[in-house]
Amino acid sequence: MTSLTTTRPYDPSRKPSLRKRFFSRRADTVISLVGTTFVVWVLWHLLTWAVFNAVWTSPDGTSAVCRDIKGACWAVINVRWRLILFGLFPYDEQWRSTLACLAIVIVAILSCVPKFWTMPRLGLLWVVGFAVFYTLMAGGVMGLRATSPSEWGGLTLTVFIYAAGMLIGMPMAIALALMRRSELPLIAKTTGLLIDTVRSLPLITILFTAALVLPLALPPALIGDKIWRVIIGFALFFAAYEAENIRSGIQALPAGQEEAARALGLTYWQRTTRVILPQAFRNALPPTINQFVISFKETSLIVIIGFFDVMASGKAAYGSGDWAFAWVEVYGFVAMIYFVFVFSLSRYGAYLERRLRVGKH
Repeated sequence: MTSLTTTRPYDPSRKPSLRKRFFSRRADTVISLVGTTFVVWVLWHLLTWAVFNAVWTSPDGTSAVCRDIKGACWAVINVRWRLILFGLFPYDEQWRSTLACLAIVIVAILSCVPKFWTMPRLGLLWVVGFAVFYTLMAGGVMGLRATSPSEWGGLTLTVFIYAAGMLIGMPMAIALALMRRSELPLIAKTTGLLIDTVRSLPLITILFTAALVLPLALPPALIGDKIWRVIIGFALFFAAYEAENIRSGIQALPAGQEEAARALGLTYWQRTTRVILPQAFRNALPPTINQFVISFKETSLIVIIGFFDVMASGKAAYGSGDWAFAWVEVYGFVAMIYFVFVFSLSRYGAYLERRLRVGKH
């Protein structure tokens, strides 16, 4: 009698068990136990400092409650949160800054709803949302007190520069990507030179040039407000990188896609908007999400050119003699703000990749 043995076919989607992954050999077991012990030790001490021994409020609004404590002094956030979130915005008008931030957040959430995933709807949504944001912040209409951009600050200024930069930068990126693929050598090479030049420069150099150098070179009629020059420089930097992401997505398409569109008699703009770009954005989705994440974190650089963003507001929150010792807590709070925005964006990007099956065959 010959016994037949059957083996289970290999399934790449099956993950090995916890025991096989971490405890299959003696060395793996030792490393896993040592690593787990270290992580538990770090987490315990972090929780002891940040939660169990922490001080959360200050009844009299001073730092006296945090003297001789062994934990974190979160009372500085309880006392100075308005400065961190709103910066120099007038105290009695900070409700406007709150509504403006909510308007952008709501627009971002609605942009994630598939019902709005058409160019006219998405464009209208962002234009209206940004107009509401700017009206609330700038004022001067509907009885709102006029406030100049120099009075803006905190998280609201960070969100404003990021949203404006992305709103201007994305159409610019699409235009640069298409121009670099132009059949006219002059346009293609000039655009390629512009993209490569911008990509070779640090962002802080572009922001510094936009804020301080351009006013020396431009006539007074073209100088404009410093914040808009910085936003355009920020958008140009984003567009240079995103244009390459879009171009890579276009190059990943089979040549037959455009040839079939030509055979159907579609014009250049019909081929581009209905066949090429939708598939290019799908192919370029992972690097595009990554570029959005990087751009949000890069907004912290505007503090170097004199803007009172959330980083500068955090520094001002502990800058006084009373709270000078609480800089770790302040920067921890600012880090959590960045984490919430960036982690939400990255998780939504992962959801889009699963929904569109990017990278799967």
